[in-house]
Amino acid sequence: MNINIRVIPKAKLNKITAKTDGDLKVHTTTAPTDGKANDSVIKQLADYFKVPKSKIKIIRGANSRDKVITF
Repeated sequence: MNINIRVIPKAKLNKITAKTDGDLKVHTTTAPTDGKANDSVIKQLADYFKVPKSKIKIIRGANSRDKVITF
């Protein structure tokens, strides 16, 4: 399953909100340095979808706010 997400780094809270078109907006308190924000996003998505972190992969946009993930 592929899902489009929009990442908001350095947010006040960690949270995930669904947009009206079915995409997700992921807010993370982590700064986007050395892939730490991506790691935080993967952890949040794993908790949200109740799947192991190892199942979630970023297939497009690893260095962008707009990403496509699969699990």
